[in-house]
Amino acid sequence: MLSYHFARLASFLACLLPGSLAEIIGRGLGTLAWMVIPKWRKAMARENVRLCLGVGEAEADRIAKASVVRFGPMTMEVLRFSVLKQHMERYVAIEGGKYLKEAMERGEGGIIASAHSGNWELMGGALSQAGFPLVGVAKKQDSEGPDKFINEQRVGIGMHITYRTNVREMYDMLMKGWFIGLIMDQDVSIHDGIVLDFFHRPTNCAVGAASMARFKRVPIFPMFMHRNADGTHRLVILPPLRVERTKDKREDIRRTTQEIVRLTEEHIRKYPEEWFWLHDRWKSMRGEQRWKPTQGD
Repeated sequence: MLSYHFARLASFLACLLPGSLAEIIGRGLGTLAWMVIPKWRKAMARENVRLCLGVGEAEADRIAKASVVRFGPMTMEVLRFSVLKQHMERYVAIEGGKYLKEAMERGEGGIIASAHSGNWELMGGALSQAGFPLVGVAKKQDSEGPDKFINEQRVGIGMHITYRTNVREMYDMLMKGWFIGLIMDQDVSIHDGIVLDFFHRPTNCAVGAASMARFKRVPIFPMFMHRNADGTHRLVILPPLRVERTKDKREDIRRTTQEIVRLTEEHIRKYPEEWFWLHDRWKSMRGEQRWKPTQGD
């Protein structure tokens, strides 16, 4: 558990820093991270940017690097959760909060569908601090120390945390009026997803949000974070989606999931530097084959 205690110490020290210094240190850490990432993964990120956005090699390199460097300031913000939550409204402006309030007034929970864009960890904290009951659905980390630390940070800022495997708890909380937060943009097993259009490429997509919403007849709230130039954030909550219930369950889920994917793509095109391009998004579409460049590195 040495890693856990190291993370706790790093959080303690980060909370002592002024925000401006934490930002500088964060950008330095992010730049260092880009330097040590394997060459093949950098090339994959650049090619994904180039193919998806239709930009030249220089611009693809800039976007790929920026998408990694931003993890430094993001990490510092997570370490400083106990400081940020004292005045969360100064750091995150929420647009579209009325949609969640209307659901709460109806006594209705819902599914939050978002992406690894901007500081998604801070998104959960901002919603919780604004009074929205949020269940963060987490992937269990391979190492016990980091898993314990990050979940303590999430709980400390107001979220209720459950693991992806605990579907029964998600449904129980959903029926009690909670909002279930799902990050929908990473690759899943080809047996668990559905192939849809994403950046004009056949892409295996997670169907959890549409499947849960259809089953429990609750709305889906697409929402995305954006980091402003001054270090503050804007959380945009879009109008809710309803999954139509016809005799064709698969088509109902496919149609709604495609809309979520479309909205995600639209956000990424607007703020490409903030998405997680380093993730091997099309891995399951290649089967067992490792990524290979379509042109020279």
